[in-house]
This record gives sequence, structure tokens and C-alpha cells, in this order.
Amino acid sequence: MQKTQTTTMPVSEKWIGTSKSTKEGEQWDKAKEMEFTYTNLDKFIRLSLGENAHFSNAMWDGDFTMTLDEAQKRKYDFVIDQLGIKEGSKVLDLGCGWGGFLKYIKDNIGAKGIGVNLSTGQINACLNNGLEVYKKDARYVKPNDFGTFDAVTAFGSFEHCASVQDFQDGRQDEVYDDYFQHIYNLLPKGGRFYMQSMVFSKNMIPYEDFDINAPKDSAPYILALLTKHNPDSWLPYGHEHIVRIAAPYFKKVFYSSGRLDYVKTNREWTKLFYKFNLKKYLWFASLIPKFFSDKEFRHQLAVLRVRPNRVCFEREIMDHARLVFEKV
Repeated sequence: MQKTQTTTMPVSEKWIGTSKSTKEGEQWDKAKEMEFTYTNLDKFIRLSLGENAHFSNAMWDGDFTMTLDEAQKRKYDFVIDQLGIKEGSKVLDLGCGWGGFLKYIKDNIGAKGIGVNLSTGQINACLNNGLEVYKKDARYVKPNDFGTFDAVTAFGSFEHCASVQDFQDGRQDEVYDDYFQHIYNLLPKGGRFYMQSMVFSKNMIPYEDFDINAPKDSAPYILALLTKHNPDSWLPYGHEHIVRIAAPYFKKVFYSSGRLDYVKTNREWTKLFYKFNLKKYLWFASLIPKFFSDKEFRHQLAVLRVRPNRVCFEREIMDHARLVFEKV
């Protein structure tokens, strides 16, 4: 497949994939979720966290005297060291968000970063800031798309790999196996892959108990609200679940829990979300008609108020896994 050059063309023309792919329907279903989850809030996030928002868990590692920016830098420096990223390295960021990591390694290391994403809002933000990003499902990147890489990263995108339907159909492990096969084919032997992902933890409840009409402080309501935010995503069950499926392709060389870091990250984001910005409040005002006419959109705004992710981490319904893998 011929590679597409970075330009400011509309993202719809930058879709990297085959129109006759048997998985195309799956890809575009996932694209709809990413549009719903991230593009809807694109302007709000950029006005709160910056054009190249670092929208993934930071790394305090117990030192909560650091600022949010310092903790994000610590995370990136850790990943760069673990993956051996240096000047000229070719790095793929799966689900690159607003391009925070891509910009960091471009400006500070001189590495060549390529990102893939399914959110139009996020892609446009990356392109407008001079980053090389394509509309491509992170689960299906192949060597004939962009070649091979020295390192691969995924800052939270693994959370969206498996759907609720995959879980219900007993296909979750199959989806993960396919994902790791794809990454395996993108790296040389000994090449490393960093990922961080939310995972379900010891206080998780059955999916059948989720209830958006349950009491507002209850786990059934909190998890139902979280599902409204990510309507087609289902998490792995602990980091062990991820390591087990990756084992035929990768050995684990590092693991740590970022649960407490996520609670702190989320609290810092919340401060920035509520910090006054005239453009942001005018954006809120423009949503008033949609708030009254669209029940699902009201659930989206409730996510900003309730912060169900943070509640799940505080109650150990969810944990957060940081993992470094090496190709065997």
C-alpha cells in the first residue's frame, strides 16, 4: 500500500485502510464511538488542557509534590528510556489522542513519530500542530501501512480494543490476541512496546448489574455512566489478563499499578476543566439546546461532573496497568 504523506487535507481523505476489508464495519463502529467520546469534547479538552493535551494517566510514583506537567514529563521520560527511543527512532503511537507524546519526542528527542486515531477532532488538532497522524484503527496497523518501527506505544487506547459485545460473545481474548499479533509484526526482535490501560479490579460487578437509574452514588450507576461515556469498550480483568494474552508474542519486562496516580491525575484535570476561560464557557452555553433535547448528551456532561473513572479507581472497581513488553 502506498503511504500517505502528511498534509492538512480533510481527515476523511487520510483514512488508511481497504474499502473491502472484512473488518471495515468493525472499524467504523469503533470510529463512531471515538467520535462520540472524544470529538464531542474536543474543543473543551483543548481549551482546558492545551492544544496537544496529555490526556492519559501521569506518573507521580508516590511523589505527589510534583505538578501535573512534571508528572506527565516523568511518564514520557520513563517510556523513552524503557523503549530506547533516541534521535531518529521511528515510533508508532496507537490511539495518539491530541498528540502529546508525539510532540514531546519530536521536540525533545528528535524521533520520528507517527500516530493513528479514529477521532476526527483529535486528528485535526494533531495535523494543525504539525504532527504526522492518520485515521486508522489502532488494532489493525500492518507493516504495509507505514513500515516497521523501533518502538510502539499505546497510552490508554488498549481500553477500547474489546467491545461489550466481544465480552458477551466470549471473544475478548481473541480480540487481544489479534492486537498483539499486529504489534508483533511491527517490531524487530527485541523491540519494545509500552502500554498503559485501565483494567477491572477486585470490586468489579457483573455487567448485568449496571443500571443508569440506580442510586447516583452506587457502583451500578457509576459503571453505567462510564459505559455511556465509552459505549462500545470493555476492559481487561487485571494486568495479568493482558500479560497472559501477550505471552506468545512478548515477554513482560516491567509492570506497575498507576491507580493512585490516576486518582491524582483526574483531580488535577478537574481543576483545569473548571478553571475559567471565556471561550470554554461560551462553548458550554452553546450546548444548552442539545442538553435539553439529547438525553445521551446529558449523560456525557454528567461524566464531567461525576468523574466516574476516578470513583472507580478510588473504590478499587478499576486499577491502572503500566506495562513494558519486549518482542520474543
